[in-house]
Amino acid sequence: MSLLKPTIKTPFHIDFEWWKQNERDWHVFLRSFLCAEHQEIFAETEEGDSLDWIDPQTAEVKPVDGIQHALISHCAQLPDFVSQRTALVEAIFRLFLANGNIPMTAEDLSEKLGKPADTILRTIAGPRVYRGLRPILNQSE
Repeated sequence: MSLLKPTIKTPFHIDFEWWKQNERDWHVFLRSFLCAEHQEIFAETEEGDSLDWIDPQTAEVKPVDGIQHALISHCAQLPDFVSQRTALVEAIFRLFLANGNIPMTAEDLSEKLGKPADTILRTIAGPRVYRGLRPILNQSE
């Protein structure tokens, strides 16, 4: 990780590699966000089953976890996935899921969540990593 301090213009994303390295139960955690329909569909699915996903910005084909794909492409699109009553870190995490984990700055997040960009930045740019929310300080990551 770079020693540069993130700003409100620094793009962030959910670093799923961080999840895999730091959270044993990351797959169980993601399953908890699935809608009832997909919880039933994935009840018997093995961890690590992947699909090819096309990044809408770069057209790059990337393998993604099947549960992660269902969550991003369907469950996170449901109207009650993020609400005004959702805690800030939870809302940020859910917002990244809802937008396909396309990088966003604290300014972008502020606009979508109606919270101050400085508050968002202080929350997700500190030394502790919450839910894999990490800055992209090197654009080649």
